[in-house]
Amino acid sequence: MKKTSVYDNVTRQFAKAADLMKLDSEIRKILAKTTNEVVVNFPVKMDDGRIEMFTGYRVQHNNALGPYKGGLRYHPAVEINEVRALATWMTWKSAIVNIPFGGAKGGIQFDPSKYSESELERITRRFTFTLGSNIGPEYDIPAPDVNTNAQIMAWIVDTYLSTMPAHERQAAVHVVTGKPVESGGSIGRDKATGQGVVFTIEEWAGEKNFDLKGATYFVQGFGNVGSWASRLLKAHGSNLLAAEDVSGAIFNPDGIDPDDLYEYTQKNKGLVGGYPKAEPVDHDTFLATKADIFIPAALENQITVKTAPTLNVKLVAEGANGPTDPEGDAILQERGIDVLPDVLCNAGGVIVSYFEWLQNKRSEFWNLEEVDGKMRRKLVAGYERVRDTAREYKTDWRTAAYIVALTRLETVYKERGIFP
Repeated sequence: MKKTSVYDNVTRQFAKAADLMKLDSEIRKILAKTTNEVVVNFPVKMDDGRIEMFTGYRVQHNNALGPYKGGLRYHPAVEINEVRALATWMTWKSAIVNIPFGGAKGGIQFDPSKYSESELERITRRFTFTLGSNIGPEYDIPAPDVNTNAQIMAWIVDTYLSTMPAHERQAAVHVVTGKPVESGGSIGRDKATGQGVVFTIEEWAGEKNFDLKGATYFVQGFGNVGSWASRLLKAHGSNLLAAEDVSGAIFNPDGIDPDDLYEYTQKNKGLVGGYPKAEPVDHDTFLATKADIFIPAALENQITVKTAPTLNVKLVAEGANGPTDPEGDAILQERGIDVLPDVLCNAGGVIVSYFEWLQNKRSEFWNLEEVDGKMRRKLVAGYERVRDTAREYKTDWRTAAYIVALTRLETVYKERGIFP
């Protein structure tokens, strides 16, 4: 049986929404394709002097609403179809929360844990140099994603600025977002995606008259998104029962302190292997955890025809991109489990990336209260648009989110027309 790619899932989700809203057939042709796909192979000298070749990608899906925007991931599973899917999701995500960006994504196919920091720096800098003018502060703006962070963004911006004429360098600092605060990053960017997940959960809870105090939840992926979402839910008095990462899963029926667990993972590079306040459990047991909320914040295709029937929750809040495939989606709908779809739920990251980009362009520096307040307003407005569209079309939230995005893009294409 042929394994369906994440891009196949995106295509099916797109088709479902386009059919339901009766998207203009000519505009549908445009949005069904990516605009540019860049594949680069480049050499890097390792610490021992040998040369290793790497393959990097940058896929630009659409820029009708603004510059291409999207993260870079370092992972062995990075390949063209995955990057196409992620780039397409970025287009929808920016349109849903009404920010002037298009969609792009990129990455390098390798396992960064097997390389030294100096090797990672050289790989990053050479990748940036090789991409050349395929990225730019008003053209295509990368950001962190899986296995990339503020340090990697700092190397990218330094390399990119080094290729610019001296008198233009300060005007190009916004070539990437997610930078360290001292290097032009925005306060609040590190927690932005996890914060956005929590803001959307708060909206859901308010509408359902559901009290987050004493609510139970579990998290798949305890990296940036999963750990921040957990720590921010702790402030509501919610109770983390289980967590999973690449090292395995842990469970404690009495609850796990997310702050304590985060400190442990920072020292030990993983959840499993000695965390004293929870028991290891297998993957299937983890997914069957009885709780109010499940936050998938790892990789794609985790909730499938096989795993969706085992979930025992009221809400799935998608912190990851594409954690639910179409078959899994259908099962969650049948079972009456609410889903806050990724293109809405995890949009906090791209919203604060937009704020960082704006601050750099204006030579401004906003405080955390301003960043969080503006992000909440953007996300809540997006949440309300998706909710109202779901009611109007009598459809699920994911399809409604796509319709919100496609409607914006359709309007822009009809207003601007097609050149020539």
